[in-house]
Amino acid sequence: MDPENKLLARQNHARLPAELIRDVALSAGGLLNTAVGGPSFRPAMPKGGYIKTNLKQWKESEGAERYRRGLYVWFQRTSPYPQLMNFDAPDSLQSCARRERSTTPLQALNLLNDPVFVEAAQGLAARVLRESPENLSDRLKYAFELCLTRQPRPAEIERLSRYYFQQKPELAADPETRKSLFPAEGVDGVDASEAAIWVGISSILLNLDEFITRR
Repeated sequence: MDPENKLLARQNHARLPAELIRDVALSAGGLLNTAVGGPSFRPAMPKGGYIKTNLKQWKESEGAERYRRGLYVWFQRTSPYPQLMNFDAPDSLQSCARRERSTTPLQALNLLNDPVFVEAAQGLAARVLRESPENLSDRLKYAFELCLTRQPRPAEIERLSRYYFQQKPELAADPETRKSLFPAEGVDGVDASEAAIWVGISSILLNLDEFITRR
């Protein structure tokens, strides 16, 4: 009825700003520290992501500080934080009236492999196992609600269930990979072997275009 949206009948789709992409991933994983104000912090840096200069080395913040909002990430001009740059944050060397929004393969790799997003996937996996019933379908529905604020479609449940049952014997036969996916042992209410499978499922959900897009 309003294809050109002249009546403002809907909000146009737009990818979230770089800082918020990190925030929503940490929030879904139950890790986001929402403290307001204070000094900047240094989140986990991908291996090789920091260029050594005559300034201090990149020293990662510890504890809850490392999960503060992206607004407070330490911005070092000689070696800016890669996740912010990959998702088109301004480089702070010149004024920026409007942010560009690019789409590159590196962004998908960032969401899959960046230490922050791996930790967010691990947090989401633990959260799903702790807070939802043991039924696989119910857990998938809960994970979708946390990440996408909607119920999964039957086809989505079917595909992720197939992935779950494919990964279960593979990880059972490969303890090293299982441990690398979910290294934490003895987390209350969480089976580490089961959590390793859910880290993979969580990573899939955090990498969806729908997850990083404002609709």
